[in-house]
Amino acid sequence: MRRFLLPLALTLNACMPTTPTDTATRAAIANSTFPPMKTFGAPRPVRPAKSNNDLALDFVELSFNLESGRALPVFTRFETPISVRVTGAPPASLGSDLNKLLHRLRSEASIDIQQTASNKPANITIEAVSRADIRRALPHAACFVVPNITSIKEYRQAKRTSRTSWAEMRERKQLAIFLPNDASPQEVRDCLHEELAQAIGPLNDLYRLPDSVFNDDNVHTVLTGFDMMMLKAYYAPEIRSGMTRGQVAQRLPQIFNRINPAGGARAAKFATRTPRAWSQAVQSALGPGTAMKARIVAADKALNIAAAMGWQDHRRAFAHYAKGRILLGADPEAAYQHFLMADKYYAKTPGATLHRAYVATQLAARAVTQGDGERALRLISPHIDKAAQNENAALLSTLLLLRAEALDLQGRTAEARTVRLDSLGWARYGFGPDWAVRAKLREISSLSPLKKGRI
Repeated sequence: MRRFLLPLALTLNACMPTTPTDTATRAAIANSTFPPMKTFGAPRPVRPAKSNNDLALDFVELSFNLESGRALPVFTRFETPISVRVTGAPPASLGSDLNKLLHRLRSEASIDIQQTASNKPANITIEAVSRADIRRALPHAACFVVPNITSIKEYRQAKRTSRTSWAEMRERKQLAIFLPNDASPQEVRDCLHEELAQAIGPLNDLYRLPDSVFNDDNVHTVLTGFDMMMLKAYYAPEIRSGMTRGQVAQRLPQIFNRINPAGGARAAKFATRTPRAWSQAVQSALGPGTAMKARIVAADKALNIAAAMGWQDHRRAFAHYAKGRILLGADPEAAYQHFLMADKYYAKTPGATLHRAYVATQLAARAVTQGDGERALRLISPHIDKAAQNENAALLSTLLLLRAEALDLQGRTAEARTVRLDSLGWARYGFGPDWAVRAKLREISSLSPLKKGRI
C-alpha cells in the first residue's frame, strides 16, 4: 500500500498512513503558462553496499509476510514471461514512465516483462482511474494492487473474498494495479513503481530498510538498486512458486553470491526488526484523524521505543522528524531541535542521504525565515543532485525554490530568477497543475522576510 511520504512542513503530495491491510497498495494537466514540464533522463541507481547474509534476511522478511504482518505460507511469483497492459483513462505521462520502468526491470533485474495492447489479455492490468474511484474501493489508499482481478469494478464485487487473498495464492498469474489518473505525474509514477514491484515481487514493507521503496516511510519514490537486486533474486532460477520459507532461505546464499559477488566479503550487520508498537506509534503520529495531543503522545512513544531499542539509525531519525513535524506550528524552536536530531541520526545511516535532503528543506526553511541566506545555501547545496539522482521532482523543485529565496536574501536576484525558473519545470512534474505549482511558489516565497506582507 502506498500510504505516505516522509512529511514536509513544506507540503509535498503526501499519502497518509493507515492500519496495515492484506492489500498491497501505495497509500490531467491543462495547458500551462509555466515552462515545459521537465522529466528525468537515464536512471542512476546505486548498488546496495550490504552483506549477502543481510540481503538474504531482507529477502525472506519481505517475501513471506504481508504489510499487515500476516505470514505467507509459500513463495509466489510469475512463472512465465510477464505481460502488462494499460486500461482506463491513463494520463499522458504514464506511457513514458511505464516504458522506462519496464526497461529497467529487464536490464537491471533480468525479468522477462513486456507491454501488450490494452485490448489483449495480460498478466498485469494497470487501470488508470480517478482518486475518488480508488477511495471508494479502498478508502485510505493512493493506489493498490490485487490478485486475480482485471478491473476496479471487478474488485469491488470480489473484495474481501478468497479470490483477492494473497495468502491463498500458490502462483501469480493475473493481477490488477489501480493508479490515479488525476494526480501529479510524479504521484502516478511513484505509485507505478511501488505497485508494479509488489505485483511481481515482495508484498511487505520494512521500516528498517533505508534505501528501498519497500518501506512505509516512502522516502524513495522510484525503485532503487536494492529493490532491483531483490527483484533479480525473486526471479532467480534456483527458486520457484510453491516453495516454503525454509526451502527459499536454503537457496538464497547461492543466489546472492552469484548476483552480488561483492556482498560475500561484507560483514553482516543483522539489523534489528522493528517492533509493531513502534510502527503503530508512527502511524498514529502522522496518520489522519488523530488529535494533536494524541499525535504528540504517539511521537513520544516512538522516540522512547527507538531509544530503548538502542537504535542509532534512520528509524530513530524518523521518530525525531515526526515529532518535529507535529510541533512545527506550535513550538518552532522545539521542532527545530528535533529536525537537528533527525539529521544527526540520518547522517549515521548508510543509504539515508535522500532522507537528509528532506530534513534539509526544514532546516533551510528556518534559515530563510531568519534572513540567513548563506546558511540556507550551505544546507541546500549537498542535496540537489541527490534529489535529482533519485528522480524526486517534488523534492528537487522545493530545494531549488528555497535556493532562489536564499539567493534573493544575498541580493543575487538574477541568479535567483534563473534558479526559480528552473524549478518550475520540475514542479510541474512533481506537483502537477498550475494551481499546485503556484501554491508551492507562494508557500516558499512567504518564508522570506523580504516578502512579508507582499504574498
